[in-house]
Amino acid sequence: MSSDTFLVYLLAAIGLSLSPGPNGLLALTHGALHGWRRTAFTILGGAVGFTAVIGLSLSGIGALLQTSLIWLTVMKWIGGAYLVWLGIQVWRAPPIGVDLRDAAPSRTGIALFRQGLLSAVTNPKGILFFAAFLPQFIDPARSLGVQFAIMAGTFVGIEIMTELVIASSAHRLSPWLQRVGRRFNRLCGGLFAAIGVALPLRS
Repeated sequence: MSSDTFLVYLLAAIGLSLSPGPNGLLALTHGALHGWRRTAFTILGGAVGFTAVIGLSLSGIGALLQTSLIWLTVMKWIGGAYLVWLGIQVWRAPPIGVDLRDAAPSRTGIALFRQGLLSAVTNPKGILFFAAFLPQFIDPARSLGVQFAIMAGTFVGIEIMTELVIASSAHRLSPWLQRVGRRFNRLCGGLFAAIGVALPLRS
């Protein structure tokens, strides 16, 4: 991965980590219930899950690359269209927030870890998302294993930091998201759509 491609990936990963999703909402809920220290177990579980999902997505991409490089171009355009569609869904989504009346507290760090892990690996949109997102940055002339390490490490690192901030600020963030959540969703949805349009056009 060239330095300019990595910079684009880094900026996209930061934006995507800030956008609403199941693990972010889980970090927000657990942060409000348990505090950020215990929520670190949830976040760690999610990080392991995201690493597995990214690995699975890249394995499928690698299998297609062994068949034909044309598939990478096809995946870029199909992935771009999917990201635009996802952006429209996020744009239309209602604001997110935390309703502590319906939240059942977990008892152990293992239970919190398991919730974070399952939230990441059982979301079918996760594999679809990474299968759409990652091909935009794949260089078929370079080692897929090295690119996996860079992409997974970068995204997971950013996701951990983002969710720690969310968890530690949960009581302040939840009312704010309920007030301005629709505008926030539109900002994130616009980001998804912009990525979907712009990245397949890159050489």
